[in-house]
Amino acid sequence: MGRNFILNVVDSGFSASGLDLDQEKVDALKEEASGKKVLSTTDIEDFVESLNTPRVIMMLVPAGKAVDSVIEDLLPHIEKGDIVIDGGNSHFDDTDRRYDYLKEKGYNFMGIGVSGGAKGARLGPSMMPGGDEEVYERIRPVFEAVAAKVNGEPCVTYLGPKSAGNYVKMVHNGIEYAMMQLLSESYDFLKTA
Repeated sequence: MGRNFILNVVDSGFSASGLDLDQEKVDALKEEASGKKVLSTTDIEDFVESLNTPRVIMMLVPAGKAVDSVIEDLLPHIEKGDIVIDGGNSHFDDTDRRYDYLKEKGYNFMGIGVSGGAKGARLGPSMMPGGDEEVYERIRPVFEAVAAKVNGEPCVTYLGPKSAGNYVKMVHNGIEYAMMQLLSESYDFLKTA
């Protein structure tokens, strides 16, 4: 998903850097992004140094302990005022905890609900950002450029403070899964009745 999101970012006219501990994934991004404004590395120092300040770092790692681990790995390398974004659809309580933790240290944190999976990341996801509105305004041009579009309007908008984006994503998923369940039960009823 991260590779697809990076490719979407550069295809939208921005430069990007990717960090992954898996050399095969780094090599795959280098190959796929050949000739584009992309750095792909396994070295966290090279990654952080490649970014303009204030840095904007979007993590696309599975929700849970992996997010906390990546944050701890980044802290020795980033500076106050940098923006760290969790795009892994974390539970909203975890987003609030991380927001407070990073805010206390002088960093900006946003929790972004991302819908559309790997294909959406490449072709345009729907994104649900939560955090400080002034921080969102700094990243809004990139998010609007890479988001899915409906009638020319980007499928992204600021939703509110702290974990608002991840909360909305949770509700979004609840509705989506309920609809899928309703469709499957309706189909089963019509088929068997």
